[in-house]
Amino acid sequence: MESSLLWMIAGMGVVTYLPRVLPLVLINADRIPPRLQRILKNVPFAILGALIFPGILHINEDSMWFGLLGACVAGAAAYLNWNIILVVLSSVAALSLCSFFMN
Repeated sequence: MESSLLWMIAGMGVVTYLPRVLPLVLINADRIPPRLQRILKNVPFAILGALIFPGILHINEDSMWFGLLGACVAGAAAYLNWNIILVVLSSVAALSLCSFFMN
């Protein structure tokens, strides 16, 4: 392997690692106001929703209803406090049945 490629990989690792470790080192969790801590706890869920929602609408080129059906089934299963594996499997099963009966 060329040394320039190794340096590039090492540089990408440092650039990825620094934003993750610097807040842990520089910010004391005791100094963050409780209200801001509550807001920051919700950030991963908001980002996950923002990443998943466009994929739901564009899962099938013909119709967005296919993705919305899967999202509704998964949402209903999650609302019933099912295990995450059951939520995923119920959504996959609903979409499989839907595609089987549609074709």
